[in-house]
Amino acid sequence: MSKPLFVIAIFFSLPVFSQVETVPGFDKLLYISEKDTMAYRLLQPEQQAKKNFPLVIFLHGIGERGNDNQAQIKHIADLFLDPDTKTRFPGYVLAPQCPAKMMWARHDKHEGRLIMREKPTRAMAMLIALIDKIEKDFPVDPARIYVTGLSMGGYGTWDLIARFPDRFAAAVPICGGGDPETAFSIKHLPLWAFHGALDKVVLPQQSRVMIKALQDAGGTPGYTEYPDTGHDSWVNAYSDPNLLPWMFDQYLGKKSKVK
Repeated sequence: MSKPLFVIAIFFSLPVFSQVETVPGFDKLLYISEKDTMAYRLLQPEQQAKKNFPLVIFLHGIGERGNDNQAQIKHIADLFLDPDTKTRFPGYVLAPQCPAKMMWARHDKHEGRLIMREKPTRAMAMLIALIDKIEKDFPVDPARIYVTGLSMGGYGTWDLIARFPDRFAAAVPICGGGDPETAFSIKHLPLWAFHGALDKVVLPQQSRVMIKALQDAGGTPGYTEYPDTGHDSWVNAYSDPNLLPWMFDQYLGKKSKVK
């Protein structure tokens, strides 16, 4: 018999979106609701042509929580600010910063298995509202919204796609984990997961369980496990020359396998 789930319902008043500072590259912004504030960075495409652009959502790890609105982009700034990347893969990059003491996702456990909670965390609820706002205010292509995250953000990536299995065109969870019972609902989603075989912070079994669940459900996820890498598998993942070409080739309704 499964353990009961305890969840907290979260209610938000109409949020305010306030710009704090504009800097070259990532704009520095704040999401403000009645009770919470979430810092975030937004990278916009240089050529604002009359067309819709892809949106990449990046979820950082636990060490980058806070409100400095800087730490959350340290693992992706070089990648997305690279001139070649900006030319070949123009689009929006959204990097929210999870407030201190909050989490992108929390799970219950039963017999060693993670169980996704019915309600999102406060941070995830704010993120969902923020994605809605970005999609409304900017020319985002709704068929090309991608999500990736590392460590705590890897768990957040699995959580977000499970809550919205038909909203994202591709997902790249890195050294995270999720609820294998959600695999059937996301089996169609183009997904490429990464993990380090020597990871002692988030054991690689967390990714392996999700990949096997997806395969058992009929999915064809990509999975790369680095044999000599520990918890920092995102260094290799985000430097893989095939990652962005694969990601930006995905559209809702289309699925191409990881090469």
